Amino acid sequence: MKNQSSARDGYDSYVWYKEAAERGNPYAQFNLAMVYKKGQGVARDDKLAFHWMQLAAQQGLVFAQNHLGVMYYNGRGVANNDKEAVRWFRAAAQQGDASAQQNLGQMYKKGRGVARSDEIALSWFYRASEQGIASAQTLLGEAYVHGMGVRRNFSLALAWFRKAALQNDANAQLNLGLMYKHGHGVTRSDTQALAWFRQAAAQGDAVAQRLVGVAYSEGLGVEADQLRAYAWLSRAAEQEDADAQFNLGIMLANGKGVDRDDELAFSWYRRAAESGHVLAQYNLGGMYARGRGVGRDEQRALEWYRMAAEQGAPNAQFNVGVMYANGHGVAKDEERAVAWYRSAAEQGDASAQNNLGVMYANGLGVAQDDVQAVKWYGKAAEQGHALAQFNLGGMYGNGRGVKRDEVRSFMWLTLAEEGGDVAAASNRKKVELNMAPEAIAQALELARLWRAQQRRTAPRGRPR
Repeated sequence: MKNQSSARDGYDSYVWYKEAAERGNPYAQFNLAMVYKKGQGVARDDKLAFHWMQLAAQQGLVFAQNHLGVMYYNGRGVANNDKEAVRWFRAAAQQGDASAQQNLGQMYKKGRGVARSDEIALSWFYRASEQGIASAQTLLGEAYVHGMGVRRNFSLALAWFRKAALQNDANAQLNLGLMYKHGHGVTRSDTQALAWFRQAAAQGDAVAQRLVGVAYSEGLGVEADQLRAYAWLSRAAEQEDADAQFNLGIMLANGKGVDRDDELAFSWYRRAAESGHVLAQYNLGGMYARGRGVGRDEQRALEWYRMAAEQGAPNAQFNVGVMYANGHGVAKDEERAVAWYRSAAEQGDASAQNNLGVMYANGLGVAQDDVQAVKWYGKAAEQGHALAQFNLGGMYGNGRGVKRDEVRSFMWLTLAEEGGDVAAASNRKKVELNMAPEAIAQALELARLWRAQQRRTAPRGRPR
């Protein structure tokens, strides 16, 4: 009976609105438009909603003008027309309608129906913010964070985010949490960051849910709890947050706080990878390459590695190079291997630098060039790559691409042995047999100085 009563009430309202609307009452026209738009008491009809909304707007009814702009913007009941949307947003905004002011600002920010202008967008966001519109205050805060249309100012961004967050705007709460997380305009605090992330997460914000999950996973502002981390990441992942999906894949693949489940890890990696998440694409390639959670398939591995490689991921570029060099999942092609190794090597990937050195040293896919081999071995060796250190030691020992230097050879072989290269140990002993004690001492001192330099330049602290 309740549903029948509600339907009857809706129809009665429709009758009253229609009679008044046909007599030209703009408020009735607006209400009738909303009835058709929502399908209250009558069948939903966007074209009739547009018709009555337009009549109300043309009579100067400010909130009808804003709604009409939205209908033009979304192409609802009428063909999309950004210029008409701007026209009606402006008509309402100039009469002081805060929602229209925000909408007009968005049009300028996006350059839709009007020339893009961060400065003009900011001016409209400011007007709406002064009227207490939380979403506009958040947009204003974001403008101050990124320096869009105004000089970057974290303190002002923080103030606007706080105004909106206290009105329970989830996006403002998320942004406020990020300000505390990074110490922008405020003393850095994981605890405060988490408090704001929680509020946004409780409203369903996927990014906030993921950040709460990360906080529990890494113990940021709260005691680490992998089960809670998994629960929060799952909520975000189900909302198609690719970073959360990737993080779930990591947890499941490594058995971090949950039972290891390669098939489920593969599933989450795939969902993230299909949305373009580069690290997920790389890890998915690894799952196919090793047959984890899915049947081993080198061709599919190559496909996913290549997707990540084409997005610029150096580790994926290296793997694509390896697959071309060895003919795994594709016909062997040493020239393409060199090209992929070079792409990764130029980004500082030590394994790619070493392999590029190998290609030059042996003339594989490129003209043989010992000088180039030494150059790339050297870059990798300086990063602590044990195999590159071994190879560089051999080049110095044989005078290939560089003047023969037994001291440098012994130094690099020593470091390679310390790094775990098995062949370096036996080669080092052979070299040592023909060296004077003074030369050995010099080489060991060079190795000590190299280690000290590495300790001085090593990054400190946990990345966040």
